[in-house]
Parts: sequence; C-alpha cells; structure tokens
Amino acid sequence: MMKKLFFTGLLMAGTFAVSAQETKFGARAGVDFASMKVAYVNPITGDESTVSSSETGFFIGAFAELGISESFAVQPEVLYVSIKDFNSLSVPVLAKYSFGSFSVLAGPDMNYLLDAEEDKFKVNIDLGASYDITENFDVQARYSIGMGDVALSGMFLGVGYKF
Repeated sequence: MMKKLFFTGLLMAGTFAVSAQETKFGARAGVDFASMKVAYVNPITGDESTVSSSETGFFIGAFAELGISESFAVQPEVLYVSIKDFNSLSVPVLAKYSFGSFSVLAGPDMNYLLDAEEDKFKVNIDLGASYDITENFDVQARYSIGMGDVALSGMFLGVGYKF
C-alpha cells in the first residue's frame, strides 16, 4: 500500500512539474560511508543492547530533476547501493532549493534491503547540499539518517551528470 501511494504521489508531482518548469534526467554515482546500528534484546538476560559497524561502499543510479519554479525542484532518484556484502535499492525523493550554483536537499529515502531475510523495507531521512560545476555536472554530499531497530545511515559523496 505504501509503495502504491509513493508512486502515485511521484507521478502526480511529475505531472505538475512538467507543465511548470524544465525536467532534466541524469545519472549519479559515488562513494558511501555507511554505519549500521542494530538494537536487540538479549534473550538470556533481557538487556537491551546496540551493535554498530561501519563500512565503505559505492552507489550508482539515475535521477530526475522536476522543476517547480526557478529555484525549487523535486528530485527523485533510484540508486543501487553496495556496502561490503550488503546491497539495497534506495529511492530518495528530495526537495531541492537552489540559490545560484548551490542547492540544499531534504526528503524521505525509501530503501529496499536486497540481502535481508526479513524487515526488508526501511525509510530514512536525507539532508544534503550540491554544487553545480557546470550546467551538466554537479557534486553532492548527503547524509542519510536511518531509523528503526535496524538503522542504516551513511554519508553519500557523488557526482551527477544531467543529460
């Protein structure tokens, strides 16, 4: 149900954005510095504990920039994220406010964990910034804040190319 609502909202946002301003498509890739926290209850002692670890990985994918106004856009992405033996599909839908060559980004990030045996769907909150090097190339830094008993967070550093 959540996926249907998300894609319906994305389609509606895209429909309105196409009529308002320019729509651009592109590719994005980069490095991900991730940390995972797992909260659990020890079955023997009943104590609550948290285990965490950090790894470096990469991401690659595509994005659309749906212009709403001269300085505001919605930027949905579909990314394949690989961190050591852990793979996921990430679908951030970011609000992008631009002032000159700089932009700030924020929004939800829906994640589907490809290697998990259960609890495969997670929602994060992404916050970041980007800088347009040229009309077609940008660099981006974004932090994805994981939530829940299994929280996967990470710093995404990457480049994008708009077609």
